[in-house]
Formats: sequence, C-alpha cells, structure tokens
Amino acid sequence: MLIEVIILGIILFVLLQYNGTISTSKFFTDNQDIFMKIKENDYDFYAKAKYGDSIDVQKLFNIRLRNGMITIFVCIFLFIADLSYINILFSLIAGFVVYKLSYSSLKRYYKSHLHTIDLMLPYYLKNLEILVQHYTVPVALGKSIEDAPEIFRNGLKDLIEKINAGDSSINPYMDFAREYPVRDSMRMMRLLYRLSLGSQERKQEQLLTFSRNISSLQQKARETRYKERLEKMESKTMVMLITTGIGVMILLIISIMMLFTSSM
Repeated sequence: MLIEVIILGIILFVLLQYNGTISTSKFFTDNQDIFMKIKENDYDFYAKAKYGDSIDVQKLFNIRLRNGMITIFVCIFLFIADLSYINILFSLIAGFVVYKLSYSSLKRYYKSHLHTIDLMLPYYLKNLEILVQHYTVPVALGKSIEDAPEIFRNGLKDLIEKINAGDSSINPYMDFAREYPVRDSMRMMRLLYRLSLGSQERKQEQLLTFSRNISSLQQKARETRYKERLEKMESKTMVMLITTGIGVMILLIISIMMLFTSSM
C-alpha cells in the first residue's frame, strides 16, 4: 500500500509540474536569498571549471536543491507509517547528502583535471620552446594549438585572440595561467611574456632560461608519474597479498573442519 501511495504522489507531482500548477524553479527563485546561504563559496568556480563559462550555474544549483528535497520527501513517505524524530532526522541527512554529492563530484573533477594539466603542461611547453626558436611568441602560440593537448586548446585560442586584438600587456598570459592554476604556470607564463618582449640580442639568453625551467618541470612530472606507478604497484601487491592470505586462511579452516568431521 505504501509503495502505491509513493508512486501516486510522484505521478501527481509530475502532472502538477507539467501543467504549471506548481513550479519548482519559481519556488527556488522566490526563495533564492535563503538557499544562497547554504551554497558553497567556490561552487560557481568548480561548476565553470567543468562545464565552461556558458553554464547556467544558478540552474545547476537549483537542480541540486531539487534533488535534495525530493530525497527528503521520498524518505519521509517511506517512514510515513512509523514517523518519528529519528526518521525525520534521517530523511534530512539523506537529502543533505544527495545535495552535497554534486558539489563533491565537481570538486573531485577539478582536482583530477588539475592533476592532468600539471603532468601535461611541461611537455606542451617543450614543444612550444622549439617553435619559439623559429617564430615570435604569438606566432609560435598559434602554431602550437594543432599539436597541443586537447585540454589546453580553448585556453590557447582565448590567449591568441586577446593578443591579436591588440592587448600587448601581460594580462592574456596571466589569464591563461589562472585558467590552468598548476605548479609554476604563473612563472612560466611570465617568462613567456618577457620572451615576447625581448630583443633579438637577448632572445637566446631568455630561451635558455625558459628551457631550464621547462626541463625542471619535466623532471618533476616524471618523478610524479614514477611515484604514482610505484604507489599503484604497491597497492596491487598489497591487495594480492591480502587476498592470498585470506584464501590460505579459508583453506586451513576448511581443512581443520574436514579433519574434525572425519575423526568423528
């Protein structure tokens, strides 16, 4: 009977939402000031980092709120026959967990995204260094897009568009570094900007400085990759040893039980 009531309630809610009798979006808009108090300060940043600047962050946030509230109501319906303060508290916690899952997912994506950028940036810069030896920095940046990792292409296009629009300041380079805020990205983009300003006489000296920094970054990236592989191998070895140990223990227990059974 309870399942039928829940299904009926869901169908009724969908119908009322469809014909406009109730509107969850209007409810969230009308009470936006209240809901904004539970919104994380860095939520907009993480959402745009994953979906881009074109994403409607407020709409995404409203979906989080809606999912959390639906979870609360569903839990309360499940406990309707035995409603108590404990069950209500459990429903609220369940709704809050569902609400937080989306934020946690965005945060995990951002950290994983940064880790990928951190490992790939030195190798992209190495290719750029080779191009800079033959072209000016803006031209080299443009030519690097085709062979650049997919993750950098949008940022590079924005950087080149700003330079071509006449912005000769350091700002386009810093904007790129802020879009990919990983180890030494700010310093490397400053070096690249100085290289774009340097005279032909100083270009070789600046290239050597740029090259030394890139080599240092590559070494750090190799060490990180090696450490990750080592940790992965250690983890697999530990799982294998634990699994083997448990298997041996089970076989010993079975052998002992069979021994006792045969002696009886």
